Amino acid sequence: MLITSLENERIKNYIKLKDKKYRKKTNTFIVEGLHLVLEAYKSGNLLELIIEKDEVLPISVPTIYVTSEIINKISDLDTPVHVLGLCKMNNSKEIVGSKILMLDGIQDPGNLGTIIRSSVAFGVSTIVLGNNTVDLFNSKVMRATQGMIFYINIISADLKDIILSLKSKEIPIYGTKVEYGEDVRSFSQKDKTSYGLVVGNEGNGVSSEVLDLCDKYIYIDMDSRVESLNVGVATSIILYELNR
Repeated sequence: MLITSLENERIKNYIKLKDKKYRKKTNTFIVEGLHLVLEAYKSGNLLELIIEKDEVLPISVPTIYVTSEIINKISDLDTPVHVLGLCKMNNSKEIVGSKILMLDGIQDPGNLGTIIRSSVAFGVSTIVLGNNTVDLFNSKVMRATQGMIFYINIISADLKDIILSLKSKEIPIYGTKVEYGEDVRSFSQKDKTSYGLVVGNEGNGVSSEVLDLCDKYIYIDMDSRVESLNVGVATSIILYELNR
């Protein structure tokens, strides 16, 4: 199918997916560029391929051919792409596994994307997005994940409820905090077998209400001249150590 008009109803709906409310209403979102489209396809999440006319991508999903003008209208990128994908959301609401990462108000899309990639790399089974965390399906988050969003269970929930649920299963809760914390490198293999790890907002860290529910505080021992690390970097280091 070739569509050349911006007034086409299908195209209007694609463009509406820039809006969070419309994404939530339709349970769909757009990914941009060949790499993300292929990851969506490999993971079974690609519903439709949206491709510039005269381009070829031989994958077996419904394919919509459009003009470059339409591609640019749908896309959020400054640099033009030739391939987009309409994807389905994973609306999981359940915790899977016993290595749980909880995000308390992460705001930067790049940080969230980095954290998702590191979670896949280092054995996290479920990510919980707490209140006030940036929208998972934000186009900048999508690009930063490099497609790893399709390979891990991610849910949105109140962190206090999740922590109480994990505690009922005797899963220890670790909160990131320098004061009174334990160096992550000192953790035993038993400490790493199952856990709920909470990392916090870029400016304020983990909220006091959530920290009060933690069993242990955890930090990264580093040169004293460095006051703090970017939350994406810090989370990646901690997950690496917990996966050793």
